[in-house]
Amino acid sequence: MQKENKQNTSAQGYVSVKGARQNNLKNVSVEIPRNTLVVFTGISGSGKSSLAFGTLYAEAQRRYLESVSPYARRLFNQMPIPEVDEIIGLPPAVALQQQRSSGSTRSTVGSVTTLSNLLRMLYSRAGDYPAGQPLLYADSFSTNTPEGACPECHGLGKIYTVTEKSLVPDDTLTIRERAIAAWPKAWQGKNLRDILVTLGYDVDIPWKELPQEQRDWILFTEETPTVPVYRDRSPQEVQEALKRNEQPSYKGTYTSAKNYILHTYANSPSASMKKRVAPYMIGTTCPTCNGKRLRPESLSVTFAGYDIADISSIPLQRLHAIFSPYNDGSAPELKKLKATNQEKAIVTQRIAEDFVGRIDVLLDLGLGYLSLERSTPTLSPGEHQRLRLATQVRSNLFGVVYVLDEPSAGLHPADTEALLRTLAMLKSGGNSIFVVEHELEVIRQADWLVDVGPDAGAGGGTVLYSGPPEGLKDCIASKTRTHLFNELPHQQSKRREAKEWLTLSGITRNNLNKLEVSFPLGVLTSVTGISGSGKSSLVSQALVDLMKEHLGNATAEEETEDLLQEEVKTLGGHISAGAEHLKRMVVVNQKPIGRTPRSNLATYTGLFDTVRKLFASTELAKSRKYKAGRFSFNVGKGRCPNCEGEGAVMVELLFLPSVYAPCPVCNGTRYNDQTLEITYNDKNIAQVLDMTVSQATSFFEEDPSVSKPLRLLKDVGLGYLRLGQPATELSGGEAQRIKLAKELQRGNRGKTVYILDEPTTGLHPTDVEKLQTQLNNLVETGNTVIVVEHDMQVIAASDWVIDIGPGAGAEGGNIVSAGTPETVAANKQSKTAPYLKRSLAGK
Repeated sequence: MQKENKQNTSAQGYVSVKGARQNNLKNVSVEIPRNTLVVFTGISGSGKSSLAFGTLYAEAQRRYLESVSPYARRLFNQMPIPEVDEIIGLPPAVALQQQRSSGSTRSTVGSVTTLSNLLRMLYSRAGDYPAGQPLLYADSFSTNTPEGACPECHGLGKIYTVTEKSLVPDDTLTIRERAIAAWPKAWQGKNLRDILVTLGYDVDIPWKELPQEQRDWILFTEETPTVPVYRDRSPQEVQEALKRNEQPSYKGTYTSAKNYILHTYANSPSASMKKRVAPYMIGTTCPTCNGKRLRPESLSVTFAGYDIADISSIPLQRLHAIFSPYNDGSAPELKKLKATNQEKAIVTQRIAEDFVGRIDVLLDLGLGYLSLERSTPTLSPGEHQRLRLATQVRSNLFGVVYVLDEPSAGLHPADTEALLRTLAMLKSGGNSIFVVEHELEVIRQADWLVDVGPDAGAGGGTVLYSGPPEGLKDCIASKTRTHLFNELPHQQSKRREAKEWLTLSGITRNNLNKLEVSFPLGVLTSVTGISGSGKSSLVSQALVDLMKEHLGNATAEEETEDLLQEEVKTLGGHISAGAEHLKRMVVVNQKPIGRTPRSNLATYTGLFDTVRKLFASTELAKSRKYKAGRFSFNVGKGRCPNCEGEGAVMVELLFLPSVYAPCPVCNGTRYNDQTLEITYNDKNIAQVLDMTVSQATSFFEEDPSVSKPLRLLKDVGLGYLRLGQPATELSGGEAQRIKLAKELQRGNRGKTVYILDEPTTGLHPTDVEKLQTQLNNLVETGNTVIVVEHDMQVIAASDWVIDIGPGAGAEGGNIVSAGTPETVAANKQSKTAPYLKRSLAGK
């Protein structure tokens, strides 16, 4: 009988889940229809992703991998096997998750979408070759192959070297005063200086007074002499010791400043070391390829008048216009070709047809402003996910479950409509679409809702409702229901008025050209516009650069191991008024708060320091003379010796990927037994790290030094995160809100400008309200808050709105409208206006 029921469920087109216990899921059983758009909703941390990704997708992947050879399985990044009793009727699945783009600058929009492959084939088979040049294979048009890469710069487009000026920025200093700034600090730098003293160089006269011949040798010599070194002696004493042939302190080998820099950058495994030496290297455009990265023979082949490097730099929207005539056969060149070389004409038209079809999908997804050469590290997670989504649409798969993680993240409502059209195309192709989402417009378009909650973490993990959207109205426990059915009417906030204004003039960066804009001070401003319109270029880049310059702060650079990852510079612009009213700037971005699992929410906020002191202050800890450091899992005395404080050990599985299992000695607690014997209010340090922010707020209620920062984390919607949750498991939005909470606990100084780029990313509308409260508190205490935002809930409640556009890329970069939300909502040129108008009306 049970077997018959299983077959019925599958035949009726349902995926049946029984007993799912992944992460916080509480023995969940649910039936979800196939061939529909299913949206998983619930507040952040409720268990939506645990059900959609951790259970459904993980099980689909496991079943697929069972069908491939053990050797092939090693090539996959496998998810853990889900904790679930049974899943029936589950088709193969494809996951499109939010993720930071590839760190390699050799990965581009063209390679992610496979458009570059088509283009290379087109140039190889149908390009215009110079007379007498032999046919080139497609690989000859790739910068990543020996056949295609420029022989001088190896496909980098730049040649990196060092100069005297880059190595010695201040030539009035002496070598003893660190004139050679590129030299390492501490002992190694002193060692190189002492070697020069032995060699007879004067290290106590200004660098510029040394003969040029000596300066060149010190900086650029390929010689590596090994000489005696006499520590802590004057140059005169060193020379006397040499004459006496005295026993030296040690023998040192000299390396020129140039060789030290180039060798460190090429060979050091440390990202921080690479970052330290990178500023002393100068990149110049390769003279052979003029920065185009390809061999001269490859660049001599053209199509439609462009070489492959030039055509790759054109925005997709213009590229579509170039290729369309070849697709429909109306291009004059194609007509001539049909008369002279029919085979070449057929190849041209076939490739152009596929090329235009693929670009059509990208344009539909609002990505027409991107070019094929745009490197993926410069893309937002939302842009990267949409590129992969476009590739799936063209793959024409049938009977697949697509599992998407907040595909509307970073999207303007106008772009969200295009996204929904694309998802409808996938569904009409006979596929099931499972989407984890907070955006109400996406939720309203669902065929089926699965609402998880009611709260986050331990308070969630239950399916509150599973069915058509309209049925959610009767689910009283759902927090999504109140927002979806407008049970919380828009409250018209009183608009605050600016007393002063910060004006930027002549801003030129990316698609901004000599832009003039004024930001009101002492209020909350939202900067809006469709994806790619220039919002982040203006706020997160140009404004931040100019304010840092004004406040005397060096621009903080993103840590990178790749010199190719060039930073886009603000080419022009200045602050023309109002900067004197600001004393400080805080940029709260979505960059990770740590790159290893040892970094977590508690360590980043400084909260852990206070907690460790509390444990060290207990009677038992004092009697054992345990200091606060004993309770750090990074310190040898207190941590588990087996896993060295990791909490997990790697298990090699031969033909399968290595897996991490809880450490058998400490059972995942990270600490040794002696440390865990110390308790504070009957809890040991590992149990405290395992608490959620909400649990810890109650636990430390009597201790304000801990409970205050915890309350702030809860107030920005992070009550569900565990104190010891590794930084590597946090989303960009979570990292950003942790930074905001850390900033809020500093205490308010006033006259500060806070800059946030899409702070509502990944937030349920309920949590957006909590975030808004905190932003308003900052304004009420004399600060300025500027957010780049797509969320109409936040924009409608702002004091001022600056709408940029009207389009993306070259069609954007202008101020379309600036004023109160009501003013912008009435502007007919603004693409934000219709959505803002609806939000202001409470619809």
